[in-house]
Amino acid sequence: MTGAAATPTLDVNHRPQEIASPSGTSLLTALREDLGLIGARFGCGHGMCGACVVLVDGHPVPACTLSIDDAAGRSIVTIEGLAVGDTLHPVQRAFLEEGAWQCGYCTSGMIMAAVALLEATPFPSEEQIRHALAPHLCRCGIYTRAIRAVQRASRCHD
Repeated sequence: MTGAAATPTLDVNHRPQEIASPSGTSLLTALREDLGLIGARFGCGHGMCGACVVLVDGHPVPACTLSIDDAAGRSIVTIEGLAVGDTLHPVQRAFLEEGAWQCGYCTSGMIMAAVALLEATPFPSEEQIRHALAPHLCRCGIYTRAIRAVQRASRCHD
């Protein structure tokens, strides 16, 4: 006889979170449905659009392609976990200041990719920024403003 599966616990935004979804559920579904963290958005469902990108152990990962089983034991940070109290993360603030959003659907994924880039490369070239944002599809076409926002955020390191 098989025992009941243990409720998975994930490290989300620096806190242990119990997940009610069954094994095999995508991280995106668990974040949105179990934890109410709706910043990562469902787009293509295949990791090709960037709308659901979160940081997993500091790396940008499409949450739709990672199961909760594979996410266990790893540090997951969502857009909701970037701000400290009422103080926005420098990348969030730069995106607002540059108007690097329109409909907002792609914005959280782009911000998460930019945060990962700036953690690895505090003063990236425009080419490095373009490369980091390349997997993110934006129907509104805010790419130039997003690049300026990442450049602005990188100056916060000065």
